[in-house]
Amino acid sequence: MLGFRDLIRSFFGAVIFYTIIPLPANINIDLTRIARFSPIIGLVIGFILFCADFVGSSLHLPILTRSALIVALWVGLTGGLHLDGAMDSADGLGVTEPERRLQVMQDSHAGAFGVMAAIVILLLKTAALSDLSSDRGFVLMGVAAWGRWSQVGAIAFYPYLKPTGKGAFHKKSLRLPQDILLGWLTLIGFGLIYGSFVPGVWLRVLLMGVGGTILAQVMGYYFYRRLGGHTGDTYGAVVEWTETLLLCLLTSVG
Repeated sequence: MLGFRDLIRSFFGAVIFYTIIPLPANINIDLTRIARFSPIIGLVIGFILFCADFVGSSLHLPILTRSALIVALWVGLTGGLHLDGAMDSADGLGVTEPERRLQVMQDSHAGAFGVMAAIVILLLKTAALSDLSSDRGFVLMGVAAWGRWSQVGAIAFYPYLKPTGKGAFHKKSLRLPQDILLGWLTLIGFGLIYGSFVPGVWLRVLLMGVGGTILAQVMGYYFYRRLGGHTGDTYGAVVEWTETLLLCLLTSVG
């Protein structure tokens, strides 16, 4: 029973850390090993987005307007945590001197490369979501969850570049292979359950599972190759770019 209570406290810690979803002020939380829950947090975020999309559809909002509002809510639910990381990472990678990249990434001011990265991410998400007329709830939940699983892979497989920082404790507390398998099996199970109840979606389910797995590894490896490891900012960038590219990939299936 004690172990179950610890899991609940850790899950609530993940909710507090990764989102702005309000929880009671007196609730007990534990930030230890919260990264293992990030794919499940993605499912929760995706479900909220799906509910908002359903409301927008019921109000007969055009799909482009609805999609733009969903993307804005997407950013808002996380407090811009991952988008900020993507912007800082873009600013760092825009520097030609490798030894200055981490220093630039620590600067709280957004540079030109960071602004451009944010614009591209938001535009691609809005455009891709506007092209999806079916399975929008499944896609929103799956994409948000696979994006966060990619972060778990980056934490697990690559060194952390700073002795301290907002992402350092993730690396220290992650346990392998169980923490990374928890998310992957959850997401594969989510796809199988959806495909079992909704006819004619197996190609999209397969594409999401394969594409999510591959993109997660590619994005984690990309930032490792460019920087020699990861930081809290690149964890956020991995989430955003995996979400964006997977969402674009899924538009290829009608």
